[in-house]
Amino acid sequence: GFPRTLGQAEALDRICELDLVISLNIPFETLKDRLSARWVHPASGRVYNMDFNPPHVQGIDDLTGEPLVQREDDKPEAVAARLRKYKDAAKPVIELYKSRGILHSFSGTETNKIWPYVYTLLSSKIPPILSDEEN
Repeated sequence: GFPRTLGQAEALDRICELDLVISLNIPFETLKDRLSARWVHPASGRVYNMDFNPPHVQGIDDLTGEPLVQREDDKPEAVAARLRKYKDAAKPVIELYKSRGILHSFSGTETNKIWPYVYTLLSSKIPPILSDEEN
């Protein structure tokens, strides 16, 4: 997500005025498991997730047959450290947007269960785009 730090939030304030901020509250273990299951094909940047978007052959890129790698920062120990650091850095950002009354938080572990609530919020804030036939 962005902004991740108070400094980034302040820089963002200088270029635009936010009227809506979404915070997704996902349990630490869920995030750690998802990030730790991520593998990439270095040459193309294709990303696989061993839980919900695995390659056809484990450890092999679907298109090239080349080996996949797990980035050092996606290994479980590194993910846990990244998440702890993120939580500490993001807390003042969350408090800033909460104090402005523009923070909307959603909690859960599954995208398909959280998304309808996020979609409803966004739909209430953003007018629908009409096709040429509808205009």
